Amino acid sequence: MVDIEDAGRALKRYFGYESFRPGQGDLVKAILGGQDCLGVMPTGAGKSICYQIPATLLDGLTIVISPLVSLMKDQVDGLEDAGIQASFVNSTQDMDEQALALAQAAQGRSKILYVAPERLDAPRFRDFAQRVRISLLAVDEAHCVSQWGQDFRPSYLGIGDFIRSLPQRPTVAAFTATATEKVRRDIVYMLGLNDPYVAVTGFDRPNLFFDVIKLETKHKNSWVARYARKHQDESGIVYCATRKETEALADDLTKVGISAVSYHAGMDAQDRERAQRDFVNDKVQVVVATNAFGMGIDKSNVRYVIHHNMPESIEAYYQEAGRAGRDGEPARCSLLWNESDIVTRRRLLDMDSGNDRLTGDQAEAVRAEHRRLLNVMIGYCRTTGCLHQYMLRYFGEEMAQAAAGPSPAAADKGESAQVGRSGAGSEEGEEGSGQDGCRNCSNCLSTFETIDVSDVARAISRCVHDVNQGFGSGKITQILRGSRSQDLLRRGLDRCPSYGALSSVPEARIRDVLNQMASDGYLNITEGRLPMVHFGPKAAQTVAPDFHYEIKRTERRGVAVAVDDQDTGRVYGASSSLGDAPSSMMGEDGLDQAGVGDVSPADEELFQKLRDLRTVIAREIGKPPYIVFSDKALRDMCRLRPTDDAAFLAVNGVGQHKLEQYGTRFMKAIADFSTEGGVEG
Repeated sequence: MVDIEDAGRALKRYFGYESFRPGQGDLVKAILGGQDCLGVMPTGAGKSICYQIPATLLDGLTIVISPLVSLMKDQVDGLEDAGIQASFVNSTQDMDEQALALAQAAQGRSKILYVAPERLDAPRFRDFAQRVRISLLAVDEAHCVSQWGQDFRPSYLGIGDFIRSLPQRPTVAAFTATATEKVRRDIVYMLGLNDPYVAVTGFDRPNLFFDVIKLETKHKNSWVARYARKHQDESGIVYCATRKETEALADDLTKVGISAVSYHAGMDAQDRERAQRDFVNDKVQVVVATNAFGMGIDKSNVRYVIHHNMPESIEAYYQEAGRAGRDGEPARCSLLWNESDIVTRRRLLDMDSGNDRLTGDQAEAVRAEHRRLLNVMIGYCRTTGCLHQYMLRYFGEEMAQAAAGPSPAAADKGESAQVGRSGAGSEEGEEGSGQDGCRNCSNCLSTFETIDVSDVARAISRCVHDVNQGFGSGKITQILRGSRSQDLLRRGLDRCPSYGALSSVPEARIRDVLNQMASDGYLNITEGRLPMVHFGPKAAQTVAPDFHYEIKRTERRGVAVAVDDQDTGRVYGASSSLGDAPSSMMGEDGLDQAGVGDVSPADEELFQKLRDLRTVIAREIGKPPYIVFSDKALRDMCRLRPTDDAAFLAVNGVGQHKLEQYGTRFMKAIADFSTEGGVEG
């Protein structure tokens, strides 16, 4: 019988790691013991190791169910590069190729077989599964089975039936990077996991620098272009909400000399495949994509992910932003947003036709849940607290150290007092920040000027009362500003007691305060085609004598769009485009704080030489560069400077098979560099 010590030896032999990461060892031990499992681990934490290592030790076949058809070849290439026999069956193959892959698996020449969930219903595959001994069935991206998750896929609903149809039930292990407690329960139920061992190893990605930038839509493309030009040696992903935006931004980037491609579901399949392949192989620097690219990337050396628009949920953002820094090296995740993003997201929710398997009541419950998820995402954009902490609390965790910031649940329940601050104690111009937080997000590294908007908030609340909660935010703003529009006069709204009460306050300020009050629970903006402003659960507080309310200062100087300063790493520029934050906080580069600045000039020069060699080898063997070695492995080579087999095996991520394949060439490059002397360190 195999045990965890056998697993440790296999880990070193195939992947070059001395020990399992937190959570991996216990999951591997449970699987080897025949126990069903659910592993919830952040992207880059090594979920695949948890089923790949048992697959090398168990007698039968391991089937991996994955929605990532476009990545199966890369995953199989990576396993074979590590010395593990694997294959896949999907719609990109013709019938003969599929037959060959199934035959190899049936004969024991493949230890791991990747299939898409749709394949489980195919008669040929059903017949194959009846004849082959399946020791382990691993379900990747398991949150797709839950209608409460952000990535529900109806094809996942058939997995439980498939498991029950097998002549001998295998051990079943489900894995995901994004699952709240509610989604975890759904996964266990829908997949029929038997008394599973559940491991939730933590959602924090400390190597990722998070920042949120409020930016007018017309300035977003310029911001992205400036960032990409500053980081031309790095791979990046930019997510856009629509197909049209992906194509327009990719064109804009190309025009200024940045190698970029677009990727969305409306493209021809061959064009999508080419775009992904060129990005994975480092032939293009940036891919501009819709969420069709959400789980479709296994590239470990993505150094930044930029969201051109606000996503629909924290889960979606975590999943997509998590494509950065999978190798554990520092990376940046930037979210560009504005109020129109919120309007767009709410409209898309209302247009969603939903899942036709659900009853009317069930469909409405799902829509309500999606609206809740969107409200939490809006809270993330507006919070002044630690961004890491905000996400961790959403997933039910706390950081080890104290961190400032409202619970994301507060964005849903109206309990936050740190986004738009209420209560006594702050005056205009006072600074507030998350000084005790993660120190690796823009909020924790920045200070915020706040402005007292108590009178504005009271006037807004009074106006909502005057119109009997019967109008939207646009009309409320017009009334308070004293608008003379024909529609407003025709309705007699100029006779409201609060008409013109804020005639001297800029319209943008009134909208900012109104939206913040909705996030904080003083107001509630209804869903639907004509959203109405109603009172929220905290509305009564606005009439209290000691009511005090603050928001982040919003400056609108109309200066040029923000640019990264090459020397300081700070971003300077327009608050007309950077809405809710002064230039002092708009974006430390983040990568310096994350540790890149500690690399010596000599190590950096050697790293570039090793990267070039990796690219040459990758093109020779027709595989993506990250499959040869990760950036993390190359950094470790720079640190250790190995010149013999034993030293090369000590490099993080170098196993016996990789030593035999690539060791000689990399050690020669290191020796030649040391002989030449490199740059002065």
